[in-house]
Amino acid sequence: MTFTGIDLHRAFSYLASTDQDGAVINEAQVKNSDEKILGYFAATPGPHKAVVECTIGWYWLVDLLQNHGIDIVLANSRMTKAIAAAKVKTDKVDATVLAQLLRMDFIPAAYQLDPTHRAHRDVMRFRLRLVQKRVSAVNSVCRLVEKFNLDDPEALPGSYYYQYQQLQAHIDLLEEQISSIETGLSQTVLQTPEVQRIIRIPGIGEIDAYSIVLETGDIRRFATEKNYFSYARLVPGASNSGGKSRHNYKCSKVGNKYLKIAFTDAGVHAVRYYPEIREYYKRKLRKKGKRLAQNLVAKELARIVYHVLSTETDYNNMFKGKELSHIKRHRWPRPTSPRFELVF
Repeated sequence: MTFTGIDLHRAFSYLASTDQDGAVINEAQVKNSDEKILGYFAATPGPHKAVVECTIGWYWLVDLLQNHGIDIVLANSRMTKAIAAAKVKTDKVDATVLAQLLRMDFIPAAYQLDPTHRAHRDVMRFRLRLVQKRVSAVNSVCRLVEKFNLDDPEALPGSYYYQYQQLQAHIDLLEEQISSIETGLSQTVLQTPEVQRIIRIPGIGEIDAYSIVLETGDIRRFATEKNYFSYARLVPGASNSGGKSRHNYKCSKVGNKYLKIAFTDAGVHAVRYYPEIREYYKRKLRKKGKRLAQNLVAKELARIVYHVLSTETDYNNMFKGKELSHIKRHRWPRPTSPRFELVF
């Protein structure tokens, strides 16, 4: 078996290969093309196993090697940096260290989403960026009318009215693009059993359901619900030292920020429309404050999602041991006829 570490860059990659004993048998800087990459592996006969860090731009490389029968591991870049810290950091060193870690089975592997779902997930992330741009444009309109203490932007004078017109055109375009993405996704993602199950859970609408299912991937990769909470950024960080324990309730960058956004949004809607959940939220609000109370509601929704997906059963309309008075319609929502066909 040959073990190859790949230090991937935009225009080229540095590859280093070792044998079973750890001796470097081949290394080269290779242009990022299918022919050059496959030619490097073909130069060394026998079975290959490769590793590349999970950074921007890995899709094409992983798909290429997998399609040609080469086993490739996607390394967690955050954990790899902690393991492979070195005083001298070059492309050659990085690739060699990756190969040696792979040989010793010390690579902290990152999860690889099924390529058939990868495009849908990335489209959902793109939709979120469009929503953020729309919110920014709306806020800019609000700032314009505040300057002149107006209620109607149509009354803005001169060039300020021109700015409003351009911002409104931008908002209209963004709303059309967002609507098109949502309509296209509803024809494919909405029909999956996972979405149909969790969409019955309080506060979770179509968009949140899409994000949760696509960002979660295979629920079986989480051994317990606590692992899932941690991945969704719904639990605080902890620091224990000298007999003292501290919890960091600030937003951690470890985990999936898109799941955090989806569950937080679902929690807000659940509190608004479900009396039993609102009662639970108010109890926590008095003791822990608004931010932690919202986070605890989101965490309970994540707990329900975890068990619904892992057991492949329908939601039983219970929340913290209480039956909810409000029930979503069984056949809601239904797919609509798209204005266009979204193809991946």
